[in-house]
Amino acid sequence: MIQTVNPVLQEYPFFSGLSDAHLKLIASSAKHVQFPERHFIFREGDAANEFYVICDGLVSVELLTPSGATTVQTVDKGEVLGWSWVSPPYRWHFSAKTLRPTHALVLDGDWLRARCDEDHDLGYEMLRRFVDLIASRLDATRLQLLDIYSVRY
Repeated sequence: MIQTVNPVLQEYPFFSGLSDAHLKLIASSAKHVQFPERHFIFREGDAANEFYVICDGLVSVELLTPSGATTVQTVDKGEVLGWSWVSPPYRWHFSAKTLRPTHALVLDGDWLRARCDEDHDLGYEMLRRFVDLIASRLDATRLQLLDIYSVRY
């Protein structure tokens, strides 16, 4: 049985409250993808043109530090991965690597950004949701860096 993406998006809290028209529009750019364990979905500094909804699996969000890659957060089933497509220069601020085989929906960020420019109600709703995601990632990063670089007595 082929499952359409539109009903699938409704299952995720990130998309809760969006109109049916906006859900249908967003779903039209979504595709199912599979990644094996220990696969880099994206790397810090590369072009950011999409974002992901994790359907199953686990992903490590990593930051390069002087001592190597540091996991700042893990993204689990039902969560959204990737916000760098929202803001110029559209480059990944973190890397993302699967910790186990992962099934996700990938959404075209370039295309969605253009739709948000055309429909400011959609743009507002998406930006509101992604600001929360960005704040969450920054808080997680701050806590990890404080833990790593704090003076130990």
